[in-house]
Amino acid sequence: MASSFLSFSLLFITVYTADGFMEYQAGRCQFNSSKLEDVRYIFSFYYNKLEYARFDSVVDRYVGYTEFGVKNADNWNNGPELTRRKAQRETYCLNNVGIWNNNVLTKSVKPYVVLHSVASSSGNHPSMLVCSVYDFYPKQIRVTWLRDGQEVSSDVTSTDELPDGDWYYQIHSRLEYTPRSGEKISCMVEHASLQEPLVTDWDPSLPESERNKIAIGASGLILGLILSLAGFIYYKRKSQGRILVPSN
Repeated sequence: MASSFLSFSLLFITVYTADGFMEYQAGRCQFNSSKLEDVRYIFSFYYNKLEYARFDSVVDRYVGYTEFGVKNADNWNNGPELTRRKAQRETYCLNNVGIWNNNVLTKSVKPYVVLHSVASSSGNHPSMLVCSVYDFYPKQIRVTWLRDGQEVSSDVTSTDELPDGDWYYQIHSRLEYTPRSGEKISCMVEHASLQEPLVTDWDPSLPESERNKIAIGASGLILGLILSLAGFIYYKRKSQGRILVPSN
């Protein structure tokens, strides 16, 4: 995860006044490694959702964005407040970055793969397969197609890694192709959570859900025929047991 750019909030203070105005302060750390030189510390001051001043470790001083903010920034930059805020880059950020690296960023979650056929989006090929990869972490992943063990580089389109909003990601890759008799098509996934590539082979036969639907339908048809036959036999027997009385 050394190449990732992450951020987390360290402090969030909200103060409400009697007339409904709101002021709050938020501190956050942005980092791409656990080294202090790769950590950026920002502490912002807001009033009614407008940021009027901030300390930024990149410029190593306070900066004002409104007239009120500029006055305060000048005062803070010429007083002990600046020294204290500079030190918080290490006391706040560095310790928390280490916690995140050890307990979150070093973890990984294995993906699961769904391989299915859809109608081709172009007239160049009659068939298209979609390899959908779900619920993996971290973000970096490689999805490739194999035909009889050889990697396919043409007629392949893929989405970017899409965030699910819960730390997990998903990605979808499409292969347009012309079927060949006896060939083997596979989707191969390589990810940090896997000790070896995850290879899923395409089975052109009906999926299990479709087979179940057919089996249920056939069972219902057979049951209906049996009940109809039983009803017919019962009717015939009742008809043969009737006593006919001749009329005068």
